[in-house]
Amino acid sequence: MKIKLYEVREDEKKAIARVAEELGVEVSISSENLTPQEAEGLSGIDGVSILGRTTVDKELLDSLKRAGVGYVSTRTIGYNHMDVEYASKVGIHLCNANYPPYGVAEFTIMLMLLALRKYKPAMWRQMVNDYSLSGLQGRELRNMTVGVMGTGKIGRAVIGDLQGFGCKILAYDPYPSADLQGMAEYVDEDTLLENSDIITLHIPLMESTRHMINREAIAKMKKGVVIVNASRGELTDIEALTEGIESEQIGALAMDVFENENGIYHESRINDIIRNRRMAYIRQFPNVVLTQHMAFYTDANTDSMVECGIRGIVEMKEKGRCDGSLC
Repeated sequence: MKIKLYEVREDEKKAIARVAEELGVEVSISSENLTPQEAEGLSGIDGVSILGRTTVDKELLDSLKRAGVGYVSTRTIGYNHMDVEYASKVGIHLCNANYPPYGVAEFTIMLMLLALRKYKPAMWRQMVNDYSLSGLQGRELRNMTVGVMGTGKIGRAVIGDLQGFGCKILAYDPYPSADLQGMAEYVDEDTLLENSDIITLHIPLMESTRHMINREAIAKMKKGVVIVNASRGELTDIEALTEGIESEQIGALAMDVFENENGIYHESRINDIIRNRRMAYIRQFPNVVLTQHMAFYTDANTDSMVECGIRGIVEMKEKGRCDGSLC
């Protein structure tokens, strides 16, 4: 079996070699995105694997189909960059990756603490030898009510990590988990928005959840609420978030993701003019922390994503589906 991986980072190469040897497959790699033009020349390749910068749309899928490529895996959990419906129509099988939730959960807790303890302005000050305390008084997590929106694998891990802090935990999910009773109190969405000091998002991006944190939702929140997003940037309306920061309805914002981050995050743009005015404006506030979509980025998760990316293609071809099958 022949598989080609695209968007390959240096840190993936060791795991790629290990998994390819274990499964007895022939693997080739490229650091570039997969384009329709590239796909036209993939005759003889059984499957391809990508990350989040490649858009698996109708044009690309048609090119893959003409080349005889039957399987596509994304080495990411999110798959909103893949047209699952059209892939199913043309008979190309798709799958996504999985990895343990602990790295993202720990990163989420870190973002909460950075926001509560005003680390961003403290860091700025020490860079110019200003070691004053004025304006840096923080709050303690143990005294907070934390609202966890989404109690899938990552949300559950966040709730588990929060147990040691002694805070009150509210949870919202259309499908509550009985085994979280005693660890968190399930409430409806409005109750969570109205009563949480910190709100953290762990909900998948769908049309029904796009911009779920909007002006109406923010207006229901406590004055000075802390919002944390290590899920998908499109869950939030950035215009509404900006207004919330300016009006001080939002006390702090910590985001590992950003709407329209493709072409910016995971690339060096140090000498470029970044044409994303919303990002450029909101990041200048002292109570806004932005990181570069790196909550997932641990050694354990990188290995798991590579494993899923290659093994998923093998299993889809040999068994008809895999654990992460989308179509």
